[in-house]
Formats: sequence, C-alpha cells, structure tokens
Amino acid sequence: MSDANSQAVARYKGNFLKEVEDRVEEGHWVKMCMQCGVCAGSCPLGPHWEHSPQKIFMMIMAGKREEVLTSDAMWMCTSCYGCIVRCPRKLPITHIMHGLANYSHRLDLAPKGQPTREIATIFWNNFVKTGRINELKFSLSVYFKDGFVQGIKNALAMQKVGMGLMKAKRLNPMEIFGGHRCKDAASIQKIVAKAREIEDRRKGLI
Repeated sequence: MSDANSQAVARYKGNFLKEVEDRVEEGHWVKMCMQCGVCAGSCPLGPHWEHSPQKIFMMIMAGKREEVLTSDAMWMCTSCYGCIVRCPRKLPITHIMHGLANYSHRLDLAPKGQPTREIATIFWNNFVKTGRINELKFSLSVYFKDGFVQGIKNALAMQKVGMGLMKAKRLNPMEIFGGHRCKDAASIQKIVAKAREIEDRRKGLI
C-alpha cells in the first residue's frame, strides 16, 4: 500500500464518502444521487461498464473504497456529457468520474495496464516536457507501449492513418529530432509542478 493511500485510510477511518467529498473533484455532489439510473441509460458505453456512475455513487456511499478505486469504470468515460445533460439533479457526473480516476491514479490504486490510464499518462508526460504535444513521439510511445513487436504491428495497422496525417501536415517525421515546443519550456514545467503541488496538498497527498 502506498504511503498516500495508507495516510488516507488512517485519516478517514472507513468514511469513504467524506474522503471523496474532500479529495475528489466535485465529490460533494455524490450524496445527491437519487439512483434513478438515467446516467447509466444515457452512456454510449453503458453495456461495457464494470460499474455505471449510478453504481459507483452507491458504492461510495456504502463505503466500498477498494472496489471503487480499483475499478476500471472511471476510465471508461469518454466525456460525452450525456449523463450531465440528462441527470434530473444536474450532477457533474463526468467531472466526478474523471476526478475519481485521477485520485485512484495518484494513490496508485488504478488497475495496471488500463489502456485509457496508460495513454493519458503518455500524453501528460509528452506535454510536460515542452509545453506542447509532439504528435510523432506521442504516437510512437502509444504504439510501442506493449513492446517492440506489438509496436511494429500497431504501426503497420495504422499506416494509412499516419500517411493521411502527414499529407495533411498534422504529423511531421522530423519531429523525432525535437519538434515544436514552447519558448520557455522550463517555466511551464515549474508552473505545472507548482499547480500539482497545490492540488496534491489540497487532496492530502503530500
């Protein structure tokens, strides 16, 4: 168990709802869920969820901490906002689900090998280095995240898309040598680091 997770368990002593209210984006809305199921019925990925938002909220209120934070469910959200539009109580469901995903990631409880988590991490690490996304390096990192052989297979499967992006000047092979970046990447890294420190302090992660 990570230190941050151990400290959270000790601090909240089984009151998972309070932990979510304090540490998860828009978490104070969870207790307003009336379990109508509209969010689950509105989600385009509804049949594929391990736990729908409705169930996640019920599990939070029931104190099912480990089941929630290790669930694959939060990472399935595509940010279509259909649930928010249709929720009769206007709960910010999308934000809560992303907040739970981020919190579980920071506690190192998110499921290992979860594709959305892996791609989000690659995207973030790519951005932080220069303040801009290097599309070529990002694509290669995603293709080869499961090894060299699988990377070659992924690249071959996506070659038509890659060629189309190059023709549209959305992908430049020369970016492998550096690529476009913000003028003062070091300052951006400091800003991001400070923002993360403030957010982690608010969530009790440091």
